[in-house]
Amino acid sequence: MLLAGGQGSRLGVLTAKVAKPAVSFGGKYRIIDFPLSNCINSGVDTVGVLTQYQPLQLNTHIGIGIPWDLDRNVGGVTILPPYEKSANSEWYTGTANAVYQNLEYMESFHPDYVLILSGDHIYKMDYEVMLTYHKASKADVTIAAMPVPAEEAHRFGIVVTDRESRIEKFEEKPEEPSSNLASMGIYIFSWPVLKDALIRLSAQPNCDFGKHIIPYCHANGQRLFAYEYNGYWKDVGTLSSYWEANMGLIDIIPEFNLYEEFWKIYTNCRNLPPQYIAEDGVVERCIISNGSEVYGEVHSSVLGAGVVVGKGSVIRDSIIMRDVTIGENCVIDKAIIAENTKIGDHVVIGIGSDVPNRRKPQIYHGGLAAIGENSVVPSGVQIGKNTAISGITAMADYPDGILESGETLIKAGDRI
Repeated sequence: MLLAGGQGSRLGVLTAKVAKPAVSFGGKYRIIDFPLSNCINSGVDTVGVLTQYQPLQLNTHIGIGIPWDLDRNVGGVTILPPYEKSANSEWYTGTANAVYQNLEYMESFHPDYVLILSGDHIYKMDYEVMLTYHKASKADVTIAAMPVPAEEAHRFGIVVTDRESRIEKFEEKPEEPSSNLASMGIYIFSWPVLKDALIRLSAQPNCDFGKHIIPYCHANGQRLFAYEYNGYWKDVGTLSSYWEANMGLIDIIPEFNLYEEFWKIYTNCRNLPPQYIAEDGVVERCIISNGSEVYGEVHSSVLGAGVVVGKGSVIRDSIIMRDVTIGENCVIDKAIIAENTKIGDHVVIGIGSDVPNRRKPQIYHGGLAAIGENSVVPSGVQIGKNTAISGITAMADYPDGILESGETLIKAGDRI
């Protein structure tokens, strides 16, 4: 059961019109490609994808699951949105509530075990190895966990284990963590245990796995074990972590390798022509996806499919998502530009001092400039750091042709 209904509000304008799992990553992929690819690489061929927030792009991307070999007569991938019941209609109000509302779907397959996944993390994991561990431990619940820096432990669910990795205590985002072993939000339940917990807690408001289901199982004396994972795992839930994860892909020896033959990441690719680098084009340490045309310079950046970089333009340390058009003689430093955006000529992005964003400093920071999808930036403007833009903007929206560092420009009808 793949939880993919998250809004991802900490990504600001990047998720104003699209669910977080559908956000582009690494040029050609979307975030949800990673757990879906892990499933088929691990031999998991029955996947329910629970969607809710802005699902159109996500549904279109997944389709009937052909890229992941999940177009099956029995099992395969099924999109599971909230639906109207005979007595009432309700949204998914929590991670466990979403799974509870799909009990009939799960029961139709008569499962022995249910794997619960999040649709918004970047990692490679063989779930079959985790299931083998679950069986060998005679566990009722197995939680994938990994060590995190002690100063970040308060952001996670924390597990405390004995020498046999049996969980003695579970703390959901504690102020003073008892350990640094953090839950990754990946669970394997023996089916009778999960079914009982979901039904017993069905009246619990905003029922959540970390806050309610896991503590309930622990309190009832169920066998809970931690499966320690030591590979790459990244929660790209903030603009800074999203930017860092993408930039990590272009390291000389990347910590997360997209080029391994034995554990491929699959995605729904359009039929596009090859990339084109013009005679005067310069590309240095970049990912350049199919259909892109580079007439200027691109340094240490990730370009999605169908991006056009105009003559004389220079891009550095930036993420440019698919179908973005950048005009001529632009300078773009440390920006994230979402899909189908048009940047005019002589535009400068990423200038000025690193002052906090006035409206949402907890989201727009790290010196980044973020531009939401389907936006338009007119020719000749300058945009500072820690800024956010969404919508079709005109020169009149920029006082003296400048959006100062720390400012936000959201057009009517658009959201942050």
